[in-house]
Amino acid sequence: MSAPLIQTRKLGLRFGAKVILHDVDFSINAGEIVTIVGPNGSGKSSFVKCLIGAIAPSEGQIEKAPGLKIGYVPQKLQLDTAFPMTVRRFLRLQQRSGGKGIDEINHLVEIETLLPLQLSTLSGGQLQRVLLAHALIGKPNLLILDEAAQGLDQPAVTGFYHLIEEVRRSMGCAILMVSHDLHVVMSASDRVVCLNGHICCQGTPLIVSEAPEYRQLFGAGTEGTLALYRHQHDHRHETGEGDDHAH
Repeated sequence: MSAPLIQTRKLGLRFGAKVILHDVDFSINAGEIVTIVGPNGSGKSSFVKCLIGAIAPSEGQIEKAPGLKIGYVPQKLQLDTAFPMTVRRFLRLQQRSGGKGIDEINHLVEIETLLPLQLSTLSGGQLQRVLLAHALIGKPNLLILDEAAQGLDQPAVTGFYHLIEEVRRSMGCAILMVSHDLHVVMSASDRVVCLNGHICCQGTPLIVSEAPEYRQLFGAGTEGTLALYRHQHDHRHETGEGDDHAH
């Protein structure tokens, strides 16, 4: 197996006397879809910000593969509605760094009709697709999404995660997601990491769903999530979908 794209060893983060993260050993390999789940305040976004270099960890190491390119989709984009900018112009600013052509990305994430619109006029779902396109233009090896579907209605959430799977198939990048959408996560992920200041449990969705640590954090109501995952997993296995990324 090739070396991980990014790996942490004993990563810790403190803000003053408050411990946010401790002893986090994590890695993600090429082509994987990995989702981080955990309760509010568990350090998920802080961990992601350490990975992208926005926050320096207090201890431990972060090792990145040589030449690693990371695309990042934040929870939300703070827009100054008084400052006009079309979707097309927003994306062209990113293209200056080189990488995959805008037209190809726009077609993949289906935003061609949004190009002439002002960013400030977009719906939540439309804006997330534009931010996804923005992150993909540099042709990243690793795409990181921090609660990217937060605030979207259920059909939009489902559509967004289907789009993420298509991005993996089309571009071959690894994908790391932070999410609260457990039922969708279970069908979309190769591996789930349950984080609550440290890694409580991790593994395939089936293993994590049955872990006592996961049930303790998310309650007994996760049986429905597990049943849905099993149904979708069995269907994918019968049709041969996802076999290239089985672990």
